[in-house]
Amino acid sequence: MNNRQIVKVLTLDDFDLKDKTVFLRVDMNCPIDPETREISGTRRIEEAIETLDSLKESKVVIGSHQGRVGNSEYTGMDKHAKVLQELMGREIKYVEDTIGEAAQNAIKNLKNGEILLLDNLRLCAEENYEFAPENAAKTIMVSRLSKLFDLCVLDSFPSAHRSHPSIVGFSQVLPACAGRIVEREVRNLDEIMTVAKAPHVIVLGGSKIPDRLEAIKLLIQNGRADHVLLTGLIGNVFMRAQARIKSPLGIKREDEVVAKAHSLIGEYPDVFATPVDIAIDKDGARVEMDVREMGKGDKIFDLGPKTVEYYSKLIAGAGTVFISGPAGFFEKENFSYGTKALLNAVANSMATTIVSGGHLTTALKQQGLVDKIDHISTAGGALVLYLTGEKLPMIKALEEAAIKYKSK
Repeated sequence: MNNRQIVKVLTLDDFDLKDKTVFLRVDMNCPIDPETREISGTRRIEEAIETLDSLKESKVVIGSHQGRVGNSEYTGMDKHAKVLQELMGREIKYVEDTIGEAAQNAIKNLKNGEILLLDNLRLCAEENYEFAPENAAKTIMVSRLSKLFDLCVLDSFPSAHRSHPSIVGFSQVLPACAGRIVEREVRNLDEIMTVAKAPHVIVLGGSKIPDRLEAIKLLIQNGRADHVLLTGLIGNVFMRAQARIKSPLGIKREDEVVAKAHSLIGEYPDVFATPVDIAIDKDGARVEMDVREMGKGDKIFDLGPKTVEYYSKLIAGAGTVFISGPAGFFEKENFSYGTKALLNAVANSMATTIVSGGHLTTALKQQGLVDKIDHISTAGGALVLYLTGEKLPMIKALEEAAIKYKSK
């Protein structure tokens, strides 16, 4: 468990920031209400403020993404600029451009202490692909914009597992350091991972299935997952692999992910726990039943009490607990029971506890459990991967930048 090397990166305290033009990569990827198209949760915008406050004497250019091309949360960043302005009580300049002439001129015209937010970085095609760092440095985005900056500050921990140009490219050609969130995440996680004890219980929900399947295998192989308790959509995938859910789930790449889940169960038969009872929605009402009683077309909205009791016992006996992703549609009061009950079990356990992802962070706050958790992060997939011992592209980029800077 303790074979992890302590991460060594530069921070804002290592640089003279006065009069510098700084590229600040944050993660303001917020939930967007599908009907109103308004931002429905601002936590990730709030998180950016701490680093922005440390850059008061600089000219700051913020880069972020929102959603993925083709999904309902893919929008521009104009509303993010308004929210940030309200939260900070300072003017936030905004440009409907990422790497073009309008963006470049807006950057050149910045004065000390001003903040400019660029439009959604994923409007630039290159930001939708992963690159080796040396190739990311050659992208149009990095080659055009880097000459306008003195320093690159990477503070988007939730996207630290992606090797997009804005994450790994600028640090190749500019001095680079961690922002306050990344600095704190790395420090806290390193401390936690050096004292973490077995048994390791992983409670996984959420919807990014292919990423999760890869991470589960690494967690088990690296001794970080003695029990994997499955909920949400990933729980459904494993129940489908066990032939306990008969109807297709109707998700992307279903055959492929179900086959992978089946293979994992075969390889590690004693590790996985799947729900025994669930709750479905019948005309707006919560109806609980055993999984085997599900009818064709029934959709799982939450865990049932037997599953919660079973999972809670495993959590109570853990040395380290990591929970990521809600257990069901917790936004609907009728179906928040599973998520709330598991968070309470985690908060009241004697284990070292890590809670991951924006949804669970919100649920923790609602229940007043924040002080009972050892580490809380809005990162989801990045944090899962970090715990496997894998080196995240952003962290690797920061470590290499630190070596380069110190050798000058």
